[in-house]
Amino acid sequence: MSCPPCGQCPTVPELTTSYVHGTSSRSLLSLTVGQALQNSAERWPDREAVVFLQEGVRKTFAQLQQDVDQAAAGLLALGLKKGDRLGMWGPNIYEWIVFQFATAKAGILLVSVNPAYQLHELEFALRKVQCSAVVCPTKFKTQNYCDMLRQICPEVETATPGGLRSARLPDLRAVIVTDSRQPGMFHMDDVMQAAGSQHRQELDVLQRKLSCDDPINILFTSGTTGSPKGATLSHHNILNNANLIGIRLGYNWRPQVRACLPVPLYHCFGSVGGALSMAVHGITVVFPSPGYDGRANLEAIQKERCNYFYGTPTMFIDMLGQPELNKFDLSSLKTGIMAGSPCPAEVVKKLTATLNMEVLIGYGTTENSPVTFMVFPLDNMERKSETVGCVLSHTEAKVVDPSTGLIVPLGVSGELMIRGYCVMLEYWDDLAKTQECVSKDRWYRTGDIARLDGYGYCQIEGRIKDMIIRGGENIYPAEIEQFLHTHPKVHEVQVVGVPDERMGEEVCACIKLKEGQDCTAEEIKAYCKGQIAHFKVPRYVTFVQGYPLTATGKIQKNKLRAEVEKSLGI
Repeated sequence: MSCPPCGQCPTVPELTTSYVHGTSSRSLLSLTVGQALQNSAERWPDREAVVFLQEGVRKTFAQLQQDVDQAAAGLLALGLKKGDRLGMWGPNIYEWIVFQFATAKAGILLVSVNPAYQLHELEFALRKVQCSAVVCPTKFKTQNYCDMLRQICPEVETATPGGLRSARLPDLRAVIVTDSRQPGMFHMDDVMQAAGSQHRQELDVLQRKLSCDDPINILFTSGTTGSPKGATLSHHNILNNANLIGIRLGYNWRPQVRACLPVPLYHCFGSVGGALSMAVHGITVVFPSPGYDGRANLEAIQKERCNYFYGTPTMFIDMLGQPELNKFDLSSLKTGIMAGSPCPAEVVKKLTATLNMEVLIGYGTTENSPVTFMVFPLDNMERKSETVGCVLSHTEAKVVDPSTGLIVPLGVSGELMIRGYCVMLEYWDDLAKTQECVSKDRWYRTGDIARLDGYGYCQIEGRIKDMIIRGGENIYPAEIEQFLHTHPKVHEVQVVGVPDERMGEEVCACIKLKEGQDCTAEEIKAYCKGQIAHFKVPRYVTFVQGYPLTATGKIQKNKLRAEVEKSLGI
């Protein structure tokens, strides 16, 4: 699908070094999250804002705004105040959206808690940011949220709702359950009915005291290399990112955008790229299921005539592998928005050919609100499949030598760094880790290896920490993964480094085959010989049924590496 000329698509190779600045004639927004939703509710009151298919919930912008105002005033009535933290813990349900905007309107920081967290992780997160309240469903799948909270805070059994005093979580006062009544806990209805006229008046007065620079969202990073860190983002961070994502995608000119959103709301991709884009651009967001369900995604696209689909590469690969894919009418689908982890070029090409849709890749990190690079709808297939596009407006990026910090020449690999409105305020209550990642001159160190071309297009080559050093040769797994995806029997592949006494590390390819295919390690190695450098040819090849995933669909390479080492007896 073509787009009207915007003057942003680079046509001349103007870069002379690995530094790029996303200039723009558009100003940054100086709104709060609450103001953005209010504006859309006034402009499109009768347009559908959100659809939660499995809950049977459909809300127009006017209805959503009414629920948000009622919930925001209700939180004030329960005793929460500006600057307090509220943890949202659970899958993609309507209440998640309500509290996302209600907390913003009340000046309360929404803490996005991973729905897969177990007791230790939950306690760490809630203590770290001193949550005053937690919102959750009773349970979801194998996660019994209320029971887990009772294990940490047994005092809740005898407490009055809102009067919790816990030894292990001394700041926690209230638990709000979305779908049942539990001892010592509020029900969602209690929040919606708590506010009187004085609380609504208090909410109105509060609006004049909120600043777009106030912190409003804390998102915990995955913590794969240690304890999770709470990236603290402002209204200004996330609202402008949502606006600029939408502009790059064409939300500001394409009519009747209906986006299918299976990615979790606790992650920036869902909450900013999806929910906040809804508030800024007036799009309709369709949630196919509370937790990820490949078939439910196809049903949602067909039933709701979705023309956009958000997903991680794993989700898109899963879509291609759905056994009944051909039985669904996906003709409405025009655009796939892919982010979360690197995607092999062959997958992008296959999606484009199989589903007849354009695939637009975005790149970013939670600490950058999150998206910093994205392709243009008008880009050719090579750029759409092999790069993450160009830097977003109002954002600076540079590629530096990790050892010296100096900008590298064009086309040379180095660490990608980002500066601009999007860089987080801090890691909550962690000055040392903040200073490790954000320099005094406000450059954020991504930890990703990248390179820029003369037009400003960026290629991500992998994580510095994922780099394999074999006999002194630096090997980036993404390069080998890209190549192995061209093998006709390979459905998905992940490459990790495993210990080796002689070489330091060796390459191991963990391959998921296409359904009904048989293959051997020797066949894979033979396919590589003469096509990639000898030191990149996998020493080990294992065949797997799946990969360990985070709740956002990212592959946990540290866990995969541990599994491989165990199976190989290394």
